[in-house]
Amino acid sequence: MRAAIYSRCSTALQRNTSIEDQHRLCLRLIRGNGWTEADTYADRGLSGSSHLRPAYQRLLGDAGGNRFDFVAAEGLDRISRDQEHIASFFKQIRFQDIPIITIADGEISELHIGLKGTMSSLFLKNLAQKTHRGLEGRVRKGK
Repeated sequence: MRAAIYSRCSTALQRNTSIEDQHRLCLRLIRGNGWTEADTYADRGLSGSSHLRPAYQRLLGDAGGNRFDFVAAEGLDRISRDQEHIASFFKQIRFQDIPIITIADGEISELHIGLKGTMSSLFLKNLAQKTHRGLEGRVRKGK
């Protein structure tokens, strides 16, 4: 089986090796099962709340071209943190009969999409509230 590896880190604040670390873990999963790496898709410094990421879009486009048999990622949140986008990604990939396998959860099902999608959406809401709180505090201090 041929794997497409997807990795993402959202900000420059993450370790420089985050993409490489994710790739290494996915390779371990792939090779440990006797599979092969077909292609690598990586978005560096782009939020998982947006689907407008070049490698993400290329992965979706390549799904219909028989370039790989499944998508591997460290976790579902690496593919997307947006509930609508992850559901759409899952629907499009599964329509091509391509499974998604993550290190964190194994093969992804509709249940993962519902639960993890909701958790990621709540994470983003919480992050936005904290960011707003921090910005408000800086404004109050005249900065």
